[in-house]
Amino acid sequence: MPIATVNPANGETLKTYEALGEEEIERRLATADRTFRTYRTTSFAERARLLRGAADLLDEEAEDVARVVTTEMGKPVKQARAEVAKCAKAMRWYAEHAEVLLTDVEPSDADVKDSGASRVLVRYRPLGPVLAVMPWNFPLWQVIRFAAPALMAGNVGLLKHASNVPQTALYLEGLFRRAGFPEGCFQTLLIGSGAVEGVLRDPRVRAATLTGSEPAGRSVASVGGDEIKKTVLELGGSDPYIVMPSADVDRAAKTAVTARAQNAGQSCIAAKRFIVHADVYDAFAERFVEGMRALKVGDPLDEDTDVGPLSSEQGREDLEGLVDEAVESGATVLCGAEHPDGPGWFYPPTVLADITPEMRVHREETFGPVATLYRVADLDEAIAIANDTPFGLSSNVWTQDAAEVDRFVRDLDAGGVFVNGMTASHPAFPFGGVKRSGYGRELSGHGIREFCNITTVWHGA
Repeated sequence: MPIATVNPANGETLKTYEALGEEEIERRLATADRTFRTYRTTSFAERARLLRGAADLLDEEAEDVARVVTTEMGKPVKQARAEVAKCAKAMRWYAEHAEVLLTDVEPSDADVKDSGASRVLVRYRPLGPVLAVMPWNFPLWQVIRFAAPALMAGNVGLLKHASNVPQTALYLEGLFRRAGFPEGCFQTLLIGSGAVEGVLRDPRVRAATLTGSEPAGRSVASVGGDEIKKTVLELGGSDPYIVMPSADVDRAAKTAVTARAQNAGQSCIAAKRFIVHADVYDAFAERFVEGMRALKVGDPLDEDTDVGPLSSEQGREDLEGLVDEAVESGATVLCGAEHPDGPGWFYPPTVLADITPEMRVHREETFGPVATLYRVADLDEAIAIANDTPFGLSSNVWTQDAAEVDRFVRDLDAGGVFVNGMTASHPAFPFGGVKRSGYGRELSGHGIREFCNITTVWHGA
C-alpha cells in the first residue's frame, strides 16, 4: 500500500511519500535508544511541562489539524475538531496525574516483616523505546492515548501510522519536537507494513502496542511472542447495544444513531448490533431508522455533514459485500443499502433486520454506517446474542432495572459495559477488550503501567 494522502471524498491523490530506507530506519532506532538513556532520568515535572506545551500547541493549531485529518481519512470536520480537543485533554490529564499513578507502592508492614526485609517497595520504571502501530480511523486520538502515558512514564515512542494518514503522522512527530521534547522522544516511521517485523525484532525496541485489524494484531503478537516482548492489542469490535422494556426508548434510539454513525461507523467501539426486547422493538426500530435516514451524507468539510465517506474504496467494497450477502440470505433493509453515484467512497446509513446466525454480518465487524437489528424475548436471549461474536470490546445496555444491570455486568463478554449511554473513552478509565478484541489496557493508571518495568525493591534487615 503506498504511503499517500488520498482524499476519500473524491479519490484524488494529494501527496505521496517515499518509505524510509534501511539506513534511515537504523538512524532513528539508534536515536530512540540514545535518547531513552537520558530521557528516562528526567523528572515528572519536566515531562509534564513538555506535555502541557504540546497540548497548548495542539489547541492553537486545532483548525488546521482538523482539516488535515478530514482530508486524509474523511471524518466530518466538526468531529475532527472534537478529536483534537480530546487529545489535548488527555495530554493534560496525564501531565497532571502520571506522577501519582506511578508512585512507589509499599506493601503492608506485616508482609514486609514476613519477608525478612526492613523495607520493600514496588517501583514503576520505564521500559525503553516502544513501537506503536496505529490505525487511520482516529489518527490523532489513537496515537495520543499511547504517547501521552508512554512519554510521562519515561519511555520514548516510535510511530508506524496507517499508510493513508502520513501528514497526520508527520504532524505528530513535529508537535512533540516543537513542544521541546528531546530529539528521538517521539519519531514517525514512514514505512510499509512489511517493515514492521524488522523494527519490532530489533533489540532496542522493548515493546509494542497495536490498534487495528485482527490479522495485524495476530502478526504483531506473533513476532512479539517470538521475541518475548510485551505487546498490547486493541483490535476489532462488534459491540452490542441492548434495549430493555424499562429503557427511555426515545433517548436510547437517538443515542443509537450517534453510536452507530459517528465517524461514518468506522470505530471499533461503535455500537453495531442493536438487540431490542420485543416489548419496545417496534417503537425503537421506528425512531432509530428515522434518525439514520435523517443523517446528512456529504462533503466532510461541510459543517452540516453528519456522515462523510469511508476511508477507502476497499473499505466500501468490504462493507457492501457484507450487506449484499445478508440481503441475499433474507435480511430486510429498513433503510440505506444503496450504492451512491458520484465520486468518493460514500455509503448511506443502513439498518438491516431479520438477521440470522448464518449471515456473515452476524459475526463479522461492519466497519461503516451499517446497523443490524435483533428482536429478543428476554434478558437471557439478549445476553446470548450479545456474546455470540468473536469480539468483546465494549457494550451498551439500556435499562432502569438494577437487577438487569447486575446481570449484564456479570455476563457480557466485554471490556466495558456502558449503562444508559454510548461507549466512549476517557483518559481516566481503562480501555480494552477480551476475546479477539485483544488484550491489555490503554488509558488510566492501567494503561500507563502497561509499559513499565514493575520492580520489587527489597532491603534486608
